Parts: sequence; structure tokens; C-alpha cells
Amino acid sequence: MAGTKKASPSTQKEKKGKKDKGEGGPKKAEITVTINEKEATKIIQNSKAITVHELARQTGVKVSAANVFLKESLKKGIIKRVGGFSGHYIYQPASS
Repeated sequence: MAGTKKASPSTQKEKKGKKDKGEGGPKKAEITVTINEKEATKIIQNSKAITVHELARQTGVKVSAANVFLKESLKKGIIKRVGGFSGHYIYQPASS
């Protein structure tokens, strides 16, 4: 005959820890990062080609914010996509 298996001490700690963490804690603040459009446009116009990571580095914002800016600029026709693959695209100013 088989009996029930006792839970190990490490398993009991994990269950307690998970239960305590989720209840009643303060909510995280929402952070929004905006990119200076004039500065970003100037950087794009002065370069032969630019990537999302390069724009983020030069403007001092997160890659996601730079990506949003480049996608909006692509829709407006300010830039064009000239290469890259799998989300790692290379952009050029549309006037070049």
C-alpha cells in the first residue's frame, strides 16, 4: 500500500513565497519614454543609413521608443527601409 508523499522543505518555501508576493503589493508605475523628434530627424538626415539600435544609442532612449519612431517615420515617408531582415532593418532618409 502506498501512502502520500511528504513535501520537501524547499517545495513548501516556494509555495509560501509565491503566495506572499502577489498579494496587496504596490503597483508599478507606468514609464513612458518619448524621443525628441527634431533631434532624431536631424540624426537620420545626417546619416547614410541608420538602425534602431544606433538611433536609440544616439538619442539616449530605449530601443522600443526608437523603433516606434522609425516605424512612424516610415509611414510618413520620411525614411525608407533599404535592408535587413527579421526585424533588424536598415533605414535611409527618403531624400537620399
